Amino acid sequence: MTHPVRVYLVDDHELFRAGVKAELGRHVTLVGDAGDVDTAIQGIRATRPDVVLLDVHLPGGGGLAVLEGVHETHPDVRFLALSVSDAAEDVIRVIRGGARGYVTKTISPEDLVAAIVRVQQGDAVFSPRLAGFVLDAFAGSLPAGVGSADPELDQLTVREKEVLRHIARGYTYKEVAGRLFISVKTVETHVSSVLRKLQLSNRHELTAWAAGRDLL
Repeated sequence: MTHPVRVYLVDDHELFRAGVKAELGRHVTLVGDAGDVDTAIQGIRATRPDVVLLDVHLPGGGGLAVLEGVHETHPDVRFLALSVSDAAEDVIRVIRGGARGYVTKTISPEDLVAAIVRVQQGDAVFSPRLAGFVLDAFAGSLPAGVGSADPELDQLTVREKEVLRHIARGYTYKEVAGRLFISVKTVETHVSSVLRKLQLSNRHELTAWAAGRDLL
């Protein structure tokens, strides 16, 4: 007997989450939901769903921060972006981050269930218009600036980015260590590495740098 796909829902609009849960509850097993980056990462790590339905724009770093935070420890979890945005840069950003598909919120409940199942089975799924963005991006034919990587951010490891976001949000080294389950000494090492790579002098400059890239 085939078991229903286990799904975790991430979206910062509570009414939208309630609507999705009502529509999908008969077809999949909803193991949890969250409205911000930190809660989502903790919840996904705890429940280990088959598929995460992920909004692109979230408080605390966006959908990309959730992708990075989960993939570091649970690389087998699959992500399907579900967003109101159909902008090429949003699509390419989350696909480069590891999402297996991207559909817009205009999708019907039946098509969304089908997309979730396909992603769980290993397929890549896109709304028709968005598939062209992905093909163009990986063929190198998108306009300059769209879907391009941030060379400064790309210098950092996934863990360094995670530490960067926490420090930039005002957490102390001890608090960061507790949230990421690492030692204070390791946090200090990561911060030093981030400052060196980005050629910054202190955490105030680091916070300004992160804010300028919507990483907070």
